[in-house]
Amino acid sequence: MANALVIVESPAKAKTIEKFLGPGYKVLASYGHVRALPSKQGSVDVAHDFTPKYAVLAESKRHIEAIRKALKEGDRLLLATDPDREGEAISWHLLAALGLDRGKATIPVQRVVFHEITKSAILHAVAHPRAVAQELVDAQQARSILDYLVGFTLSPYLWKKIRYGLSAGRVQSVALRLICEREKEIAAFVQQEYWTLGAQLAKGTGQEFAASLIQLDGKKLDKFAIADAAGAEALRQRFARADWRVAEVTKSEKKRYPAPPFTTSTLQQEAARKLGFSAKKTMATAQKLYEGVAIGAAGTVGLITYMRTDSVNLSNQALTEAHELILRLFGKEYALAKPRFFKNKAKNAQEAHEAIRPTDLTRTPAELKAFLPPDQLKLYELIWKRTVACQMKEALLDQTSVDIAATTGRESLLAAEAAAAAGGLFRATGSVMRFDGFMKLYIEGTDDEGDEKEGTLPPLDQDEALTLRELLAEQHFTQPPPRYSEASLVKTLEEYGIGRPSTYASTLNTLIERKYALLEKKRFVPQDIGMVVSDHLSQHFERYVDYHFTAGLEEELDQVARGEKQWQKLLGEFWGPFKSRLDEKMVEVAQGSATTEVTDELCPECQRPLAVKLGKRGKFIACTGFKEGCKYTRPLAKAGETAQEAAEPVFSEEKCDKCQAPMLIKDGKWGKYLACSAYPACKNIQPLVKPKGTGVVCPACREGELTEKKSRFGKIFYSCNRYPKCKYAVWDPPVAEACPKCAHPVTVNKTTKRDGTYRKCPQDGCGWSTLPEKAEKPAAVKAAKPKATKKTKS
Repeated sequence: MANALVIVESPAKAKTIEKFLGPGYKVLASYGHVRALPSKQGSVDVAHDFTPKYAVLAESKRHIEAIRKALKEGDRLLLATDPDREGEAISWHLLAALGLDRGKATIPVQRVVFHEITKSAILHAVAHPRAVAQELVDAQQARSILDYLVGFTLSPYLWKKIRYGLSAGRVQSVALRLICEREKEIAAFVQQEYWTLGAQLAKGTGQEFAASLIQLDGKKLDKFAIADAAGAEALRQRFARADWRVAEVTKSEKKRYPAPPFTTSTLQQEAARKLGFSAKKTMATAQKLYEGVAIGAAGTVGLITYMRTDSVNLSNQALTEAHELILRLFGKEYALAKPRFFKNKAKNAQEAHEAIRPTDLTRTPAELKAFLPPDQLKLYELIWKRTVACQMKEALLDQTSVDIAATTGRESLLAAEAAAAAGGLFRATGSVMRFDGFMKLYIEGTDDEGDEKEGTLPPLDQDEALTLRELLAEQHFTQPPPRYSEASLVKTLEEYGIGRPSTYASTLNTLIERKYALLEKKRFVPQDIGMVVSDHLSQHFERYVDYHFTAGLEEELDQVARGEKQWQKLLGEFWGPFKSRLDEKMVEVAQGSATTEVTDELCPECQRPLAVKLGKRGKFIACTGFKEGCKYTRPLAKAGETAQEAAEPVFSEEKCDKCQAPMLIKDGKWGKYLACSAYPACKNIQPLVKPKGTGVVCPACREGELTEKKSRFGKIFYSCNRYPKCKYAVWDPPVAEACPKCAHPVTVNKTTKRDGTYRKCPQDGCGWSTLPEKAEKPAAVKAAKPKATKKTKS
């Protein structure tokens, strides 16, 4: 009989931990949260100190019953949920759901905490239990109630004033504001032209290198000093016949240090940059590595430490392992004499945990390749390399800067320094890796695109003459700030101290699910509805989407976690002003005012004012006389397009096959399509991209041709071009060859991962294919297989 019952969050973790603890322990899973605030009004009693009215989750009831049953056979309960505020709260909620809270427990109840799922960490945690930390529970409660109060009061407000189904959130709305404000910066950006003058030089007939003009007639040039092509060409002509010689050579040693080990935020950022993972995918993959993976004879082992952490600290064990591994793999010259420690730069960082690292650094990615799926292996390798690299010696680079005087006529007779003052000064820079250090293993990624790398330079001496190979004047334009990627948005949120890194994945996912923003080329592009919601909240609830106010709330929650502030007081200070503002705006703001913006332009049909309106597919122009019967609408002018151009119909080269009128190109719910310009007399519509013919006669009607089409979900299928008169269709490419078994006039090419491409009959019940027949199962086996039964409602 088990003496101690251990509760963890996931069944995968339970299996691993039970193996480590052995006889005398039974490990069960709570399957995550067991209680939550119901998704309805009234789940928090604001009038009575913000008392939450928790309810047991429907899917958790059977797990709680299993735990309650197991408790009858145990003499001790160990709560081993995750080592963070959320895990602490889950343990507290579990006690309440079991009826063991408030001193009602009949057996000892203890909390055990570990940051890695290894035998030594589990045994140490069980040997050193503690009580549930009420301060951490209160901080998590306060966060949940805050998010509930904002979401379940501000969201219904948006339903009434903008559109049903919208949502607002304490962190979500601030993240949306960041995305939308960046889009406004891009829209307002005015491109500015500038030119640069570069010289391709050589030391005699040897190595070539590039230099750029930085000074002219003694004056340093700024970015926009050469404003146009004429100015650039004049300078190019001036220096085309110049004498070139080295004015000054400056050499310096540059040290480059490794990045600290991963926190939750930096792991999400680096996985996005280097692996193309979303924040959600990164956390899901890391969770599997943390909970445990079967690695051959060693069994199931947790491969990384807990992945929700703000800390950049490493344990003494990890530091020792890293030092020994570096000595073994790279040699003494790459190992540090003393461990390197890092300081956390993130606001509101909680450093009670370790950084994210492998539980055993001697398990190299190469050794685990046979046991891990590709995504898990990639993420493990990233964590392993970053952890080892942070304890390797810094890289040393020799950096050289060469100033080159370009002089003409009498200037060339002056000393180099005087000649540079009278003519042009060009500069070339280069660096040479003297010792690669940590860069031998790992280099941190960057969010900046198109960074230019310094080249190498030949040995050069002062006053040495150089040969000009080419002068090149290049045109440039200033670029707007880039849209946020997942990595850069997470980085910005963390820099402000907004939200918790463990919640970033769900926050960003909500913005996409609500269609507030789309990810295009891995960058967030706000949609019209997102811009409208963000502008409305910024205008009417500016304090609650303010970056610094939101970050300040995080600091107050940390004060609750440290026992420095009472959680009901925090909620009271927030709720009073927030509710007053909400009530005021509920009366003050007219319904639909956020989605309708009247313009100075008059309707061409009824002369009433036109307005910019928000529809299901974005903004458009519509007549304000809609209720009076005017149906005039047109697309909203895009960037760089005039209202007249937007209003003009776009004609295609196609003619209507019914009335021969020109066909218009229109935008619809599923994209662009062709519509007859004679509408409403002729209502003919056609796809913009004509279906691709296969040359196979339709086997159903024997008149049409099977054509390649795309479903609204993007899947290719093949159907008769006489639709809707003939509705024959197949999913696989048709072949004009009859089935040798049933004589159906068409067969198809079927492709699967397991069998590759083979020919089969599309007719139900035929079953013919070119695949080799599988061995017949014994009759006894066939008889033993139960038949599927159709479920019916009682």
